[in-house]
Amino acid sequence: MTNKNAKTNSPSSPDDDVDVLIIGAGISGIGAAVHLRSLRPGTTFAMLESRDSIGGTWSLFKYPGVRSDSDMPTFGYGFRPWTRSKTIAEGHLILDYLRQTVEEHGLTDRIRFGHRVLSAEFSSSKGRWSVTARTSGSGQEARFTARFLFLGTGMYDHEAGFTPEFTGVGDFAGTVIHPQHWPQDLDYAGKHVVVIGSGATAITLIPSMAHTAGHVTMLQRSPSYVLSLPAEDSIARTLSKVLNHQRAHRIVRRKNIAFTRGVFKASRRAPKLMRRLLISQVRRQLPRHYDVDTHFTPRYNPWDQRLCVVPDGDLFKAISSGRASVVTDRIDRFTKTGILLTSGQELAADIIVTATGLTMSPFGNVRLSVDGRGVEYADTTAYKAMMLSGVPNLAFALGYTNLSWTLKVDLVCEHFCRLLDHMDAHGYHTVAPILDDHAMERVPYMDLSSNYVKRGIKAFPRVGTRGPWTAEMAYEKDVERLRQGPVEDSALRFTVAGVPTATSRPGRTR
Repeated sequence: MTNKNAKTNSPSSPDDDVDVLIIGAGISGIGAAVHLRSLRPGTTFAMLESRDSIGGTWSLFKYPGVRSDSDMPTFGYGFRPWTRSKTIAEGHLILDYLRQTVEEHGLTDRIRFGHRVLSAEFSSSKGRWSVTARTSGSGQEARFTARFLFLGTGMYDHEAGFTPEFTGVGDFAGTVIHPQHWPQDLDYAGKHVVVIGSGATAITLIPSMAHTAGHVTMLQRSPSYVLSLPAEDSIARTLSKVLNHQRAHRIVRRKNIAFTRGVFKASRRAPKLMRRLLISQVRRQLPRHYDVDTHFTPRYNPWDQRLCVVPDGDLFKAISSGRASVVTDRIDRFTKTGILLTSGQELAADIIVTATGLTMSPFGNVRLSVDGRGVEYADTTAYKAMMLSGVPNLAFALGYTNLSWTLKVDLVCEHFCRLLDHMDAHGYHTVAPILDDHAMERVPYMDLSSNYVKRGIKAFPRVGTRGPWTAEMAYEKDVERLRQGPVEDSALRFTVAGVPTATSRPGRTR
């Protein structure tokens, strides 16, 4: 789904002024739109997407083998079952799923492609946002107004990934590529490829490229935890045959959530045991005398960084066959023919892939202001991990770091619709979370030790250590808080036509 469906900017267009303006047409934005259309059919909304197609990450990344590292019954939406046999699915299958979701729910005419949002200004007197976007091609600015903003922009910069400064890059006679900008005409058949990195991207690329390349080497500074899971879920397949897709989906979704949460909790409570189990699982899938201690034994505890998943052990099969190998060392410099390591070894390469990480970007770098005062994201505190302190009529969706992203998106969108219901029921025009507990410690939104998080998290909102100000990376706690808990909260300030409410009143819940 590309910009052939895009709307042109016209002052008379009905979605220049809407109840909810959704920024981003990826998983989060599409989820928000479906929830609004299903739960609040009278609510007007539009979606602004900077690129010329839907899908966000899944239409942006084109590198070989790109896939989900979460199981699809939980990475898919709760309202739309994943019906394919593959549990760990390739990017094109995920993109097809999103396209079908957009078409089935009639969202195509609500999307403005080629509209990069630059800024959004909230007026308390008007109770509305004024949003400025730059249109692709012409570069002209388009303006929109809305009662609410919903930020579904994800957390990565789509313009550029992260590449360290390597000495001698200009000396290399071959091709250097970052996975985020993969050339579709790249011919790597029979070539020697070095992939720098040990995260999910590298571990995805290597077995995929190994089928065609002459040899693929994963060059890592330090190892990551790698967990092999079946690409297809036999239980899900059986249940889908016995039950209808919707009933089977609910059972498999609960099963997979319980498994993933169980692994995470066990890693936190018994890290030494889980370390032994994870490493022994790797050892069983590699040749008998393979140096697992060097290449697959991380220096950190399980789930201090995100666990890397490989379907059907494809990485280990590529290594065992001799088509791929792992080198654990540090880079001294690039040379004309490859990479010189600090150990003195030189890796020959025709192609070098810098799978060295992504760049985190808070909310697409949209500049926010409230009544003329600029909002610095890092100065705000996230309320229920979906709103910003001191910022009225705004919600956002950032998924889990230790579970499927979409599980959180579904819960946030449900709560957002309940919030709108509550405001309509009581005649409220605006709502803003207010942090009165100034003694509470504020901490980073995410506590992963991954380098990309360390580099970028300082620009994101902070979170608190108690009450509704925590960021719960725990699905069961968010179900209690977002799905089952009340909308009314002492930290929320509602106004009626610009006048703050003196007291809170209980609201209806769906």
